[in-house]
Amino acid sequence: MEPKPEQSPHHAYPDHWEADVVLRDGGTARIRPITTDDAERLVSFYEQVSDESKYYRFFAPYPRLSDRDVHRFTHHDYVDRVGLAVTIGGEFIGTVRYDRIDDRGRPASAPADEAEVAFLVQDAHQGRGVASALLEHIAAVARERGIRRFAAEVLPANNKMIKVFRDAGYTQRRSFEDGSVHLTLDLEPTEESLAVQRGREQRAEARSVQRLLAPGSVAVIGAGRTPGGVGRTVLRNLLAAGYTGRAYAVNRAFDEGLATLDGVPAHRSLGEIDEQVDLAVIAVPAHQVPEAVADCGEHGVQGLVVVSAGYAERGADGRELQRELVRQARSYGMRIIGPNAFGIINTAENVRLNASLAPGSPARGRIGLFTQSGAIGIALLSGLHRRGAGLSSFISAGNRADVSGNDFLQYSFEDPDTDVALLYLESLGNPRKFTRLARRTAAVKPVVVVKGARHSGTNPPGHAVPVSRIPDATVSALMRQAGVIRVDTVTEMVDAGILLAGQPLPSGPRVAILGNSESLGLLTYDACLAEGLRPRPPIDLTTAASPQDFRDALAEALADATCDAVIVTAIPWVGEDGEAETGDGQVLAAALHTAVAGGSAKPVAVVHVEIGGLAEALAAASSTAAPRQRPTTARTAPPEAPTDRAASTDRAASTDREAATDRRAPTDGTTDTDRTTASAPAAPHPPAAPAAPEATPPAPEDRPRPGRIPAYPAAERAVRALAEAVKYAQWRRQAAVPGKVPELLDETIDEAGAAALIQAHLAAAPDPRGRQLGHDEARELLGRYGIDVRPTLPAPDPDAAAAAAARLGYPVALKTTAPHLRHRADLGGVRLDLTDEDALRRAYGDLTDLLGKPAELLPVVQAMAPRGVDTVVRASIDAAAGAVLSFGLAGAPSELLGDTAHRLVPVTDRDAAELIRSIRAAPVLFGWRGAAPVDTAALEELLLRLSRLVDDHPEVVSVALEPVVVAPQGLTALGATVRLAPPPARNDLGPRRLPSY
Repeated sequence: MEPKPEQSPHHAYPDHWEADVVLRDGGTARIRPITTDDAERLVSFYEQVSDESKYYRFFAPYPRLSDRDVHRFTHHDYVDRVGLAVTIGGEFIGTVRYDRIDDRGRPASAPADEAEVAFLVQDAHQGRGVASALLEHIAAVARERGIRRFAAEVLPANNKMIKVFRDAGYTQRRSFEDGSVHLTLDLEPTEESLAVQRGREQRAEARSVQRLLAPGSVAVIGAGRTPGGVGRTVLRNLLAAGYTGRAYAVNRAFDEGLATLDGVPAHRSLGEIDEQVDLAVIAVPAHQVPEAVADCGEHGVQGLVVVSAGYAERGADGRELQRELVRQARSYGMRIIGPNAFGIINTAENVRLNASLAPGSPARGRIGLFTQSGAIGIALLSGLHRRGAGLSSFISAGNRADVSGNDFLQYSFEDPDTDVALLYLESLGNPRKFTRLARRTAAVKPVVVVKGARHSGTNPPGHAVPVSRIPDATVSALMRQAGVIRVDTVTEMVDAGILLAGQPLPSGPRVAILGNSESLGLLTYDACLAEGLRPRPPIDLTTAASPQDFRDALAEALADATCDAVIVTAIPWVGEDGEAETGDGQVLAAALHTAVAGGSAKPVAVVHVEIGGLAEALAAASSTAAPRQRPTTARTAPPEAPTDRAASTDRAASTDREAATDRRAPTDGTTDTDRTTASAPAAPHPPAAPAAPEATPPAPEDRPRPGRIPAYPAAERAVRALAEAVKYAQWRRQAAVPGKVPELLDETIDEAGAAALIQAHLAAAPDPRGRQLGHDEARELLGRYGIDVRPTLPAPDPDAAAAAAARLGYPVALKTTAPHLRHRADLGGVRLDLTDEDALRRAYGDLTDLLGKPAELLPVVQAMAPRGVDTVVRASIDAAAGAVLSFGLAGAPSELLGDTAHRLVPVTDRDAAELIRSIRAAPVLFGWRGAAPVDTAALEELLLRLSRLVDDHPEVVSVALEPVVVAPQGLTALGATVRLAPPPARNDLGPRRLPSY
């Protein structure tokens, strides 16, 4: 919406202030600046506000706005006077304005840094978080315009408005003057204000997904009169699942006399339905979707599932249609799953929703599944069904134009029916937010991710999101840092998911192996070693072992304090006639159930080879499993002292109906080998890592529930799933005690001095692309953070080289700095341990004879550093993911093998320690093959200092320290490159807003 020319004499209309937000109840609204064209909207809005709210706003009866009021409230300069409005369906539901004032409360201009702020929210929309959202956005606008404080006068009886200010988390002062409460808010964000903002975001976004998954009524728009077709298929699947709410079929092509379709009321439009519809599934051609969306918005529909195709997957024109679809839906306060979506499923007993193209609703279970691909969604549903695993919820988001994996994480975090979240993602619209949400969710329940389109460098068709340029290996490392279990295939996702959903987490990597096949036991043993586990020698029960022998051996292993998990291997018994006996699977399953029911809480997995009936018996729930305790969790706590949160991964009970459903054998014709789920006793997971203090998942009541032992057709698959569980459990234990940044760094860091240097360098060469600092400039900046870089002196000729060496002191190194030879010792561009002038001159001649003229080589002289291990430390800024700190050994082998570790900035002492230990070549640092261990403590301190530098100064967009020679005592940075640029925009620190692509 463009303002009239006379409206903004100082600043043009600030369209970057426009934002879509999710309100407390899950509905959406739009926040935008008020313009001169809004006079009628403002008057209409004011007429719908109660006399009491008007009194609270103006401190006196104020039945209507005068023409002067309307002019004042719609004319702003967007600097000293700013007004924002919240709109739904194009109409105002709330407003806020500020006026800059001086220290006497009179109208002022900059440099005055205080403003008076006032809110007004329509009574029908109070309680939805409208004022809180407006405060976040008007505070961000004020900071942008140089305002540092808000002043507000509030009547003592206006408790709602006082609470909005009090709960915002800003530093504030309060006094009582002349019959009103005078509030002053410092607008500098605090840890508390950020925690409050993110807590509100989490609850609102989770509620928006919950409204989609648990509607009281559903209308399928586009259900055809004849069998077949997308709409009719969705309707029949909805009814076949036993949906507990009210269903309607809507199609403008229906005959006027048609009353029902498939037993539900049939209507030509939503307007014919006498009650509100909560969810609409739209299955009409793309060109008819806008009309359907408008019909939904005008009749109060809360959310949409758009299965219609023909959007961004079709190219630029379709992408614009998709953007318009999102804009239209959000203008009415609705969220969208899709377009081009496969649908959604909720197996909760009181919902039983299957608004998807999946012909059968999955069994009820504890796994939540989100996928950006319909085809992958089908494969995952089928795979989980074959394994006897049930789902709590399923979302296949198609082009994910609105609801995304981030929203699903918000929902899964507090959903009491979900113990494990599985996500298939092809794009990350907001990687920073994803890692933040994933870390918080992984602190209480496992998050397993498969990332598609890893190496293409582009987004899949239909995904109109920013493309991150960081390598896939970096993405994987960042997910690991956040506690995400990242696997490569959907098969591995299912393997890990069924183990995590049915088994306790292991307390360590020690694995007991037992079974009736020595060969299968050895394969399992080798697989454990390959995955970094610590297997005990396999226990061979021999082929003559009976189910009773399996039971006794498993019970003994579970009771053994020296093992943390058990893998049972089984092959068919061979009878006296030499024929394999395949009918004892149920007996063996019963024996294993008995053992785990009376054993300690350790994960158990089964590797089997074609034992008849075993898979089906293991897929059935055990009625003797011990209940899983789900401890209560504390509510909010200060950010610096997070509460201990017990894991919310304790499983709730299945009903008899669920157990019966899970016992049904698959009907898809798969072999026994594919059906691989068993039951086991449940036990608590390790303590949950502290989540964000603003949001704690509710702790449902304790409910006994049958556990499940996962079973696998191959040893490698079982071991890989167990290894992921071991690594995740270790992350949970470590994350329960957060790392920190040592205080000693504060005493040796000159943050203000570094900031002054950065500003001076950028001002000296203003360029939006930034500039690379020279060697001495980089040394000076890094020195402000206690990072010493050994000086170099130019050597344009042999005499200059000799003079430089005399100044630095022998021994010295002579090396080239030409870009094509930099850090390439393998090409002969470095000469080390030159002990005198003669050796230096000979090396200089050899260098120029071999590689070229000095003007091409740009040689330099540098004093030798103590011997040690050459490493590389880098930091870089990705516009999507943020600042990333990287570490590896120097040299071509590490670069060729991609042996580099990564962590998101800021890093803690624990992150730094893990960073240097997570590369494959880490043993070289710790005394490999008899060498002296190097000073890893000094290396960790260097990582912390560099992390602090790029975190404090976002203008530092890249740093490379290469090489960093780490000796047994201390380290030496021999080279440094630093690049400065205007900082990239952050999309995770401002007020809450939905993405707009």
